Amino acid sequence: MKSLIIIPARGGSKRIPRKNVRIMCGKPLIVYSIENARSLKKYMDVDVAVSTDDEELGGIVRKRGVEVIARPAELATDSVTLDPVIYHALTCMEEKKRCRYDTVITMQCTSPTLKAETVKNAVEFFEGSGWDTVISAMNKPHLSWSVKDGQIVKNYDKRLNSQELPANYVETGGFLITRRECVTETGRIGKKVNIFEIPEDEAVDIDTYSDWVLCENILRRKRIMFRTVGKMKLGMGHIYRCLTLAYKLTGHDIVFVADKDSDIGIDKINESNFPLIVVDDEDDFERVLDRERPDILVNDILDTSVAYMTMVNRYAGRVVNFEDVGPGAKYADAVINALYEKGEKLHNEYYGSRYFCIRDEFLEEEPSEFSEKVENMIIIFGGADPSDLTGRLYKVVKEIHKEYKKIRFHFLLGFAYEHKDKIVTDEENNIFVHNDVRRVSSYMSKADLAVTSQGRTVFELASMGVPSVVLAQNEREAEHVFAGIQNGFINLGIGREQDDSTIISTIKWLIMTPNVRSEMRRLQLLKDFSKGQERVIHLILNDTDDEE
Repeated sequence: MKSLIIIPARGGSKRIPRKNVRIMCGKPLIVYSIENARSLKKYMDVDVAVSTDDEELGGIVRKRGVEVIARPAELATDSVTLDPVIYHALTCMEEKKRCRYDTVITMQCTSPTLKAETVKNAVEFFEGSGWDTVISAMNKPHLSWSVKDGQIVKNYDKRLNSQELPANYVETGGFLITRRECVTETGRIGKKVNIFEIPEDEAVDIDTYSDWVLCENILRRKRIMFRTVGKMKLGMGHIYRCLTLAYKLTGHDIVFVADKDSDIGIDKINESNFPLIVVDDEDDFERVLDRERPDILVNDILDTSVAYMTMVNRYAGRVVNFEDVGPGAKYADAVINALYEKGEKLHNEYYGSRYFCIRDEFLEEEPSEFSEKVENMIIIFGGADPSDLTGRLYKVVKEIHKEYKKIRFHFLLGFAYEHKDKIVTDEENNIFVHNDVRRVSSYMSKADLAVTSQGRTVFELASMGVPSVVLAQNEREAEHVFAGIQNGFINLGIGREQDDSTIISTIKWLIMTPNVRSEMRRLQLLKDFSKGQERVIHLILNDTDDEE
């Protein structure tokens, strides 16, 4: 079966002057259609021709080895439809090639987001069917209205949600595939017609400047893969950070990858509705990389090896690592270690709290006024609390309550905390337990004092100006130096190595010294976390230089 692809391309355009020759994301608009058309030569017997009245367009087309059909002036006016244009180009090509084509495919040059694979699938669909014509369309079900006898009338029987409405196919400018015998000067559509549904982001037909901007955004979209981990021993900080960033990368194609033993992390990602791939081991992950070929891979899995980084660099265009102090870190394009501090930035390393990705809720919440009396105290040890510091503090605050009867103790338990059955509200001791809180910032903003672990929560408490006592979950967490007195925290080191009496005496001392708490709060609020997300997003996308 021999096919002809015709790309109609006038030089004149009213809404966007010289539209077809303008540069979009590095190349003339018409080139996208030419590349899609030429890609079909690998799979079928096809000729490609562009019908144009414009010399500049003709030069762009010839440079890429495509036939140019000179369109007569009478076929290049605003009032002429495409049917006579396609018929003219078809007869010219048949005369030139001394053949008769079986199939004629019209491809508009105003559909730059259309993918070559989609066109290939549509042609295969057409050739394997008995249809005369197949037209590209997208399904856009909407409640709609029309005019009948001068009155506005509805086009539906019952108001339904869009996903429950019947299909409503809207033609796109992507392609129209038809049998040769259907092409005349007045039409191209046969009696037996079907549509080939294409995704909405491939269906943009550039007619206005808004369409142009939308296409540029789609073409610049990256496929970004987050490989992360969330399990009891490591907690949930990595998962929460990746989700925070993924929500900010709106418009990009996001996919998560987690190892099969990241049970609590998998649950949280599934809850977010982002696509998730679960892998068995490193070999399985390599197969995923080979299949997905991400533009950007974000590793939030702690230290990497040289072998691992060598492998991922074969498949990903850019690699960004978090909290990586392993030997593989130097092979990343960027390493972001917000929880660590370093006096000097190396070639690919970005250290310190200025790169902390605080969640949006903390940017919207305002710290409450400072209170000389401690009225509300929160105890929060992250999503999992693998060391069960919550259990220890549950006993500790009961001792503190004996002396400070009016203080309310709020325990904020993460969704993966294993001992929820033992930590329950105890109003007699003014203890209130809150499970899997959706908006932690609202509790922090009202707190006068906190006890927490040494991960991401210390940054959140600092943003709310809450003087805090810190107990690290493990040795690695103890290396996170932000939670020190210089930033408004009393750090008691690794939790399991500290006795209860020291914890109790420290909390009581802070309760009794409002001047100390006031200074701690002042130091915390000196930190500005509002630009952290933005800095990290720029580093991931590599779209700007860091200002320092």
